[in-house]
Amino acid sequence: MKFLKILSLLCCIATLANAQNRIQNIEKAFNNLLNDEQAKHALVSLCILDANTGKTLYAKNEQIGLATASTLKTITAATAFSILGKDFQYQTTLAYTGTVTTDGVLKGNLMIMGSGDPTLGSWRYQNKENTILKQWVDAIKVAGIKKIDGAIIGDDRIFGTQTTPEGWIWQDIGNYYGAGTSGLAWRENQFDIHLRAGSSTADKVKIVKTVPATPYVQIVNELKTGASGTGDRSYAFLPPYSNTAYLRGSWGMGIAKTGISVALPDPAFDCAYRLQDTLKRLGIFADQPATTTRLMALNNQVIPPVTQKISTVTSPNLSEITYWFLKKSINLYGESLLKTIAIKMGKEATTSKGAETEINFWAGKGIDKNALNIIDGSGLSPGDRVTTSAMANILFQVQKENWFSDYYKALPEYNGMKIKSGTINDVSAFAGYHTDVAGNKYVVVININNYSGNSINKKLFKVLDELK
Repeated sequence: MKFLKILSLLCCIATLANAQNRIQNIEKAFNNLLNDEQAKHALVSLCILDANTGKTLYAKNEQIGLATASTLKTITAATAFSILGKDFQYQTTLAYTGTVTTDGVLKGNLMIMGSGDPTLGSWRYQNKENTILKQWVDAIKVAGIKKIDGAIIGDDRIFGTQTTPEGWIWQDIGNYYGAGTSGLAWRENQFDIHLRAGSSTADKVKIVKTVPATPYVQIVNELKTGASGTGDRSYAFLPPYSNTAYLRGSWGMGIAKTGISVALPDPAFDCAYRLQDTLKRLGIFADQPATTTRLMALNNQVIPPVTQKISTVTSPNLSEITYWFLKKSINLYGESLLKTIAIKMGKEATTSKGAETEINFWAGKGIDKNALNIIDGSGLSPGDRVTTSAMANILFQVQKENWFSDYYKALPEYNGMKIKSGTINDVSAFAGYHTDVAGNKYVVVININNYSGNSINKKLFKVLDELK
């Protein structure tokens, strides 16, 4: 018995010694990062918690607010799970106004009523674009509609008219990752432009086609052919609700990609346009061009009341949406969820009200609200400022929730750890969890702002490797 007690004591001493050595090694690695030339003018923050107790194992600059990039999505997802519930689903309704005559003429309009679903028509789920269009066509036929004396209207009112958060930069807006929200989102609010480089840097880049065809957008091609190996340095400048896109930058010779993805300027219009085009090819014609409730309001047109609902598309549940939100870092999902959170709490469906709701929610759980300077849902804004301590403590708290397994599963794997990455101009960050070979569990948040040069992530991983 005495021997067992001594053995137990020795094991405890060894464990404490190992833990102490690990902390010392982390501190040494972190100081090496601070002294690296790339971090000379940077601000670096690290917070490591014991995932079982929440105890801080090592932290440095953890109370300084930093631009988060996409690590902010860990907070947005956790807030959405908490407020909306893991089984939450959006519903999009196809309806008509007016009446249908005995000979199949709709004396009114078809209306697609959006609920803010960012997955509608996405290729990632069962409800793909063609699947939904077929469902709507079938419903229209069942309703006996053979001709439309009116228009097809995209109803995007639920999220208002401001699609992009304040603080997003001009270079991002217009590209697929800068696609804003819409009350009636469609195909993740993007379309593709296929490009072909010239045979020399003196040649122009050719626009091959848009996918799908988007004739209502005029594309002004200012792209230059880049030297072989320079790759994709192209940007689309296409403001929300505009019909003119400028392509600027370069497209390198020998590039393997077919082209770029660009933000839809008006997703609700494109959704209505696609349905109208599909019906036209089937011989069901509308007298008036496709439109949206926003455009009708601008033209002082009365938006008619719905007479009959004929089809409903239900989105994947929040767990499925979050899987792709975190795994592929889809900015659109974060912004849509933030507005949906605001609606759920009885507030106006704006980015600012969603952010306010998110901050207050975590403040109610003991997180200092001044450590959460949040202005969007995705982290694309360089104006977001969150401390690594606040983010780490939120990650610690959510482990006890019944939805945590879905949340954890959605986190990507980098460097052998379940951590969300974040990258914007001169910002790199990681946030998530790690279990070492001995079974010890950690919450990890590391963030560097204003670093110099490229390829900083390997140096951040050298710090995190001390937890392995």
